[in-house]
Amino acid sequence: MTEATVAAVSGRREKAKAERRLKIVRAARDLIRETGDTNLSMRMIAHRAEVSLATPYNLFGSKRALVMAVLEDERDFLHRFMSLKVDNAIDRIFEANALGAGYFIQDPDFYRPLWKALLDTNGEDDTGLATPERLAQTRAAWRWLLTTAQEEDLLRRDMPVEVLERTMSHLGNGLMLSWAMGTMATDELLPASGLGYALVLYSAATPAGRIHLDRQIARYRAMTTARD
Repeated sequence: MTEATVAAVSGRREKAKAERRLKIVRAARDLIRETGDTNLSMRMIAHRAEVSLATPYNLFGSKRALVMAVLEDERDFLHRFMSLKVDNAIDRIFEANALGAGYFIQDPDFYRPLWKALLDTNGEDDTGLATPERLAQTRAAWRWLLTTAQEEDLLRRDMPVEVLERTMSHLGNGLMLSWAMGTMATDELLPASGLGYALVLYSAATPAGRIHLDRQIARYRAMTTARD
């Protein structure tokens, strides 16, 4: 068998593997949306994807890894984030938050059970689906946003970004928990998180930063008033 033939065969195998992976991810996503549960059996997923029971294990290794693949496959956040058109770092923070909230608002039946699983710390390593790697990536992204705001002199440099990020994270996780458990309506997510983040940042803002934050506060207060 020539090298060209070997390469062609290998290419077809990789393509078939990618197609099976996509079928499995789509099947799991549809089942999560239909059942409202991430605790699906691999047999159920394989049946919906029309593959053998061994295939999901061979491609993903575990059900947890498969559910994480469903979550990541569903989002094109990074591409959309990099395309944001903003004038300053404060607005970028709120546009990033609005971009993320948009996924939940558009498809709550899919994301609510995923967030229940993300916030569930009863797993083997007490992190649920929120793996240490995933948590570290999220922290790094928010700290970069906050550091950029400091570099633009919109947030005071004597306020550690780690403190701001942790405070915003606690606030965000609390809101997502309320939403995932059904005690907060989906249309409350964006104004509640936006207003909360603005109030947290206000104490660390420079006079120039407060001008932008005043505008964000007015925006989200208007959304809250309109909802009431």
